[in-house]
Amino acid sequence: MNDPASRYHAVAVLTLPVVDPSTGEVREIRYTGRRFIPIESGTLLVEHTVAKGERLDHIAARHLGDPTQFWRIADAAAVIAPEELVRQPGSRVPITLPQPNR
Repeated sequence: MNDPASRYHAVAVLTLPVVDPSTGEVREIRYTGRRFIPIESGTLLVEHTVAKGERLDHIAARHLGDPTQFWRIADAAAVIAPEELVRQPGSRVPITLPQPNR
């Protein structure tokens, strides 16, 4: 089970049966399924201008009140690597209303 605030909360936990070659016994490996970036980005609240040395968790803390929610900003901008958003000082990062986990 993933934490309700996690980006993986709504992603299914899957199992894979594996045969142990030394004993012949079957055991299950549990893993979190694949997560896709949502297509809809939500309602734009503000565009944040990135300052030199700024990190996405700082931006999330400022605008969303929780630094661990940086992934919501990355999802809204449709980027896989969150560091892309703060690489270039002066770039604009969209801050949207948080969307419910899917």
